[in-house]
Formats: sequence, structure tokens, C-alpha cells
Amino acid sequence: MSIKENHKLIREQPLSLSLSLSLSLMEPDSNSSKSEVAFERLPMIRVYKDGRVERLLGTDFVPPSTDPETGVSSKDVTIPVAAAATTATSEPSSHVISARLFLPKLTDSRKLPLLIYFHGGGFCISSPFTAIHHGYLNALVAEAKVVAVAVDHRKAPEHPIPVAYEDAWAAIQWAASHCDGDGPEAWLNEHADFGRVFLSGESSGANIAHNTAMAVGDPELRLNIRLLGVALVHPFFWGSTPIGSEALPPNKRADVDWLWPFVCPSKPDNDEPWVNPMADGAPSLAGLGCGRVLVCVAEKDILKDRGQWYYEVLGRSGWMGVAEIMETEGEGHGFHLFDMKTEKAKDLIRRLADFLNRDLPPLMS
Repeated sequence: MSIKENHKLIREQPLSLSLSLSLSLMEPDSNSSKSEVAFERLPMIRVYKDGRVERLLGTDFVPPSTDPETGVSSKDVTIPVAAAATTATSEPSSHVISARLFLPKLTDSRKLPLLIYFHGGGFCISSPFTAIHHGYLNALVAEAKVVAVAVDHRKAPEHPIPVAYEDAWAAIQWAASHCDGDGPEAWLNEHADFGRVFLSGESSGANIAHNTAMAVGDPELRLNIRLLGVALVHPFFWGSTPIGSEALPPNKRADVDWLWPFVCPSKPDNDEPWVNPMADGAPSLAGLGCGRVLVCVAEKDILKDRGQWYYEVLGRSGWMGVAEIMETEGEGHGFHLFDMKTEKAKDLIRRLADFLNRDLPPLMS
């Protein structure tokens, strides 16, 4: 089965953010009226009582290619998720997930930083194969000169949290299997520097990157590569008590409050540490398993204050790394994905590229 066919199957199977809602609603399937709607959040997703899930955004598929503008090449792979990675509440079985690899135009034989990337979409829509994420990764990989693995985790509600975290862990283990140069994927064997490994994502993908970095910091899990840094772009963190601008009118908390209980029905509290790592009783951020963190927030994003708070709590947690924060004025959640030719989007990509190459000699362009 091809990656495109697998993507279509996942999109249409029955039931068991980016928070940006600026895109227009696609026409529903002509058969949609034949069953009753159980849950609907427009323009993102619709769930029917017969178990079908209809995703209304993030369903397009751009094939891998060599991008004529940036020279970045891409190809699709599958990654095994072993039965041992599943939770006690899920049925023991093995799966494969999809990923897209990105390789910049090479000018010499120097090894490049490795970026493992998690897309946004509220854990329930989108993929690395959509036009916006494919284009964003082309731009970032070209600017930063990194090798990227963009992970297509399984989606809620069919696969509720923590499945996305399990898939992320499987992906980082798969990447680590190449550290001695004998893994299944030649691009990683030949071009990735496993002394410079980074995680990144935006929105729910940034949440996945954070929780994966916490797992990396757990000595019992014994990941055999060093995670150098994590870049969180407009991270999806939340909580039951409003903070900062969340408490000011007009109050838009309802736009966010629904999401976590929908994607994580087993632990629906918005103060669950997976979604609120600053909550009382949450594991200390001192356990974050990397040496550098960049948090990017946007002035008009309802999630901005959570990102700022995460940065502040991390700084006083006893964590031994270096944290920095970037705020983009006048912009909202995920703005860079929708028009990457603006100067503010280019500034964000340049800042990420700088973070991925800090204290390293500049690569030849």
C-alpha cells in the first residue's frame, strides 16, 4: 500500500488544531446526511453516531518531490510501531506509521543536524503530506540545512491520546536505529549527525515534541542518542483556570476547552500534565531531556500566555539547559504556515534555523 493510499485509509476509517480556523469549510461527503452527527467542530471534524469520522481540513496530499525553488528533496517511508509501545488500555498489536523525509541540496559531505518534526492539527487532523506542512518543511530544511523526519502519527478520536505520543516515541527510536550508519534508510545513515538531534512541532505537534522530550529525559527508557534541543512553535498547552489574556473579554476559551477531552477521553481534565505541564503535581520540567529549548509565541494567539508561562516555569525548574523565547507581534496561531513569503514568517524560519545551528560553523551554501 502506498503512503497516499494509507493516508486516505486513515482519513476515512470508522471511530473506535492547528487552532487556526481561517480556512473555508470543505463540502461534506454526499452520504453524510445518511447518519446522525454525534459530535461536530467546524471547520475541523465531524463524528457520526455510526462511528464514521469526517475530517474537513488537512486532507490534501502533496506527493514527495524535489522542490524546484529550494532544491529540497523528499520521500516517504514507513516506521514500525511495536506492540510493546502500546499502553495498557490499548489492544496489543503492531502497526506502521508514515513519515516524510526531507533532505536539503547538498554541497559537500558534511553531516547535517537531524530534525524530527510533528505537525499541528489538534491531534485529530492534518499530516506532513499536506501542502502547508510540506511547503513549510521545504522552506525550513533549505534555510537550516538539516535532515528532517516529519512524522504522521495516528489521529484521535479513532486513536486517542496517548497514541500520538507512542507513535512519536517509535519514530525517535527508529531514527536512533541509524546512529551507527546501518539503519534501513540511506538518507539518515549517510547525512544525519546524531550528535545534533532536535525535536520540533507547532501547536499540538509542539505538545508532542515536549512530551517526547520528557520521555527522553527518563533514564529508564534509555534512548541511545543525545537530544540536543527542542523548538516549540505556538505550543498547545492549556489548563482549567484562565491565565493572562485568556481571562479578558472577549473570552475565546471555548474555542480551546473542547479539544483535550475530545482527543484524550481517558484523562479529559485540562490540567492533565500532558496538556498542562505547569499544573500542580505535574512532573518537574527539570526532567526535560535536552540542553536547549526555543519557545515561539504569537501576540494574537490565545495560547500565547501558556507558551510564555512554560518558558518561565522551565527557567526556574532546575533544568540545566538554556531556554529562549521569541514573540511575533501582530500575528495569530500558526500564521507562518499560511503565507511563508511574509517577512514575519521568514523571520520565524530564520530564528528556527539559527537555533538548529547554534554554535556551529556555518554550512556552505
